[in-house]
Amino acid sequence: MACNPSSRSCSYDSFCLLFITFISPYFFLAKAQAASHCRNSCGTIPINYPFGLDDGCGSPYYRHVLVCSDAGVLQLRTPSGRYQVRSISYSDPHMIVTDPFMWQCQDGHHFRATRPFSLDTNTRLTLSSQNDLLFFNCSEERVIVEPKPIFCERFPDRCDSTCDSASYLCRHLPGCGAALGGRSCCSYFPKATESLRLMLKYCASYTSVYWRINGGNAPDNLVPEYGIRVDFEIPVTTDCLQCQDMKKGGGKLWI
Repeated sequence: MACNPSSRSCSYDSFCLLFITFISPYFFLAKAQAASHCRNSCGTIPINYPFGLDDGCGSPYYRHVLVCSDAGVLQLRTPSGRYQVRSISYSDPHMIVTDPFMWQCQDGHHFRATRPFSLDTNTRLTLSSQNDLLFFNCSEERVIVEPKPIFCERFPDRCDSTCDSASYLCRHLPGCGAALGGRSCCSYFPKATESLRLMLKYCASYTSVYWRINGGNAPDNLVPEYGIRVDFEIPVTTDCLQCQDMKKGGGKLWI
């Protein structure tokens, strides 16, 4: 049915058509110009969706999570501090970060003060279960330090709170098997930041070892390395379906 020029609906439709015709190009131009300022790397590490270094880039879930220093060093910002990012994988979504306060081989049995690593619960970052946290010189009056398989058979209700003194990594510290000089070591994965704080209250220090995939067939392709593996989710919205393609994800906006 033809539009009656005197009708209100016709006037409204005409206004909408004019608005879309003249305003839309400016909107998409502004969006494209905003995308052009989104940095896609920091040093040698590519920055793709869902991350972004600049305002308006990446997913809002990860806003201001990553920082690139003037020297081109990528850092993860968390409530417990800033940590250097060694690598980011988008195909198996995770990043590897280093905590300078954690125990290192060169420390030997000289344990220095440390602080608990934590993540912002408002983001979609999680501490990967592929990490093994090793605690050193724990007070056995405050911490259950026992060989976990045997202890769990005897006390199944207390199994989750056990720090495993029979851990493979305690007996085979990567790169420095004898560095502890006979000091005690046990493995425990805290389910919450508060659990980690309590452990460090009664243990001299700790470190994190993650299992890196080194080609070949499992389980022989897993190599232990010092570092913290942090997993992340890649949120996909109707406005950014192409972000599922990691190569197309760089510099996406969350306007």
